[in-house]
Amino acid sequence: MRIERAALYLVEIPLVAPFVTSFGEERVRRALLVSLTSDGRTGWGECVASMGPWYSAETSETARHVILDFALPLLSGKRIARPTDVPQVLSPIRGHAMAKAAVEAALWDLHAQAEGKPLAALLGGTRDRVPAGVSVGIQPDVATLVSRVAAYVAEGYRRVKLKVKPGWDLEPLRAVRERFPDFPLSVDANAAYALANTAHLREFDRFGLLMVEQPLAHDDLVGHARLAQDLETPLCLDESITSPHRAWEALELGACRILNVKQGRLGGLSAVLEVHKLACERDVPLWCGGMLETGVGRAVNAALASLPGFTLPHDISATDRYYREDIALPPFRLEDGHIRVPTQPGLGVEVHLERLHRFAVGMWAWCQ
Repeated sequence: MRIERAALYLVEIPLVAPFVTSFGEERVRRALLVSLTSDGRTGWGECVASMGPWYSAETSETARHVILDFALPLLSGKRIARPTDVPQVLSPIRGHAMAKAAVEAALWDLHAQAEGKPLAALLGGTRDRVPAGVSVGIQPDVATLVSRVAAYVAEGYRRVKLKVKPGWDLEPLRAVRERFPDFPLSVDANAAYALANTAHLREFDRFGLLMVEQPLAHDDLVGHARLAQDLETPLCLDESITSPHRAWEALELGACRILNVKQGRLGGLSAVLEVHKLACERDVPLWCGGMLETGVGRAVNAALASLPGFTLPHDISATDRYYREDIALPPFRLEDGHIRVPTQPGLGVEVHLERLHRFAVGMWAWCQ
């Protein structure tokens, strides 16, 4: 493959309902889409960076800058034999994992189309559908939370993850667990606590959770390792796992027993495959986390979640969980608690160009 043209689209798509975490509230999903053209085919990737540097240091604007001014020039004129070559080509760029991942995803799409195979097959996927969990943001009150959880349980989701933070944790957990005593439940703190809160976090053990996700700061592996010794509930790391090497460090330290895999945070699918190999060698459970992706990013997530070793329900919910109108078709639907893995060549979804342009607030073109 040799990239002939590229285009970037910054879109703003209204969410069905506000999504509130310890970082703040999102009412609109701002997504940066990357379109790459080669040999008459077009591949798509989605950058999962947010509007602000809350989840990571990257933003949609920094990603646009890095892709246009650095990543595409590095790829210019180069023939890419396989997508796993991309990390080496982009290695002069330090950091900016989400920007790199978006470019690499578009090249995986192109490569899979050229091979006439779905992305899942190229990655080594073995499932045609994956169990779906749902992430529930912080609600105005406990009654509203329980009502929302009840609705998702009724829809058939296989796991519910509650966003928590200091002041919004034990009482919401108690209420949900009383209503659903045996339902698979986890919590995600998005780094909202400190090691000094260990005694409080130990209270989470009373609720029979699948995991406590990212309770401490994103860069605190040692703190997580100490906390893991004091909690019965398994710790899962998300923001801390920024590379395959970082995943190895976390497991060596005993900082977690479960890994949340996000291809954008890791820098692309090539890095995911390295983490997948490491986890399988150590029998560490994996699951695919979500970043409010459009159907483009959701298709990538479904493909990687189809790999063996991804054994827990994923944050790959149905399209209508977040969007009334998505930019990619067909929409993802919940079927008996599962999401089907696309089977068409490439990502297996088509970008709806009219919606893309309607939601776009910025567009940039690049040519060799």
